[in-house]
Amino acid sequence: ETEHLHRMAYNAAFEEFELTVDGEPVIWSEEYYDMLQNTIGGGKPKMFFHFRNTLQGNFPLSKLHKDAPPSTDEEQQALVDALQAFKTQHYKLLLKTEAEPRPGLLQLMDQALADESIAVGVCSASTKESAQKTLELTLGPQRVSQLDV
Repeated sequence: ETEHLHRMAYNAAFEEFELTVDGEPVIWSEEYYDMLQNTIGGGKPKMFFHFRNTLQGNFPLSKLHKDAPPSTDEEQQALVDALQAFKTQHYKLLLKTEAEPRPGLLQLMDQALADESIAVGVCSASTKESAQKTLELTLGPQRVSQLDV
């Protein structure tokens, strides 16, 4: 499970870009991010939802827009694109340094892999590339190479 790392990466992007609304920093709490991840698919749509719906169209000030929030669709898209690019890079760093399998998962997986009558696979909502990298970092390449699906 790496969703908490995604939330940390979004918050790092918001901090890096100095996002504020009404003088308050933009921070996604665990509870709020849980709602977002279970409602809105994709990183950019999550941010657009937050700014357009939760904040009722109040895009934040940022180091890219210090005097006034982005007002055109193009400016808003550029801000979200920049935030997403930073978030993605920061997430990759967090994945390498913070990702861990859930307690007991490796033992359970090893038991299943040792039993030839059990097909072992992983299902993910992320891209194949992202899922593969996460699996290699958390399970190890040897276990990943033994997966049936």
